[in-house]
Amino acid sequence: MFALRQSFMTTVAIASLTTGIVLSVYSLLFLFRIILTWNPEVDLKALPFAIAYWPTEFLLAPTRKLIPPFGGVDISPIVWFGIVSLIRELLVGQQGLLKMLA
Repeated sequence: MFALRQSFMTTVAIASLTTGIVLSVYSLLFLFRIILTWNPEVDLKALPFAIAYWPTEFLLAPTRKLIPPFGGVDISPIVWFGIVSLIRELLVGQQGLLKMLA
């Protein structure tokens, strides 16, 4: 019984760590995309900007259809930065769900 409980705690700790890393990376990518919106003539499909373009565009493209650019400014990266930050806080924050399970 103790080994099963210890295995579960290890699994939750690994899931918490992995989730935290993935969500932190996405937060940084969306922050980079926010900065890139200030310079619209940048070719996002060319390196090094493609590093932020490819992993985030599948989320930003549908969001742009729901929330069109406002005054020429694309606010979809700001929306997703907020969503990812909220999810990260709810799951792996100081009182997050995965922290409580561990």
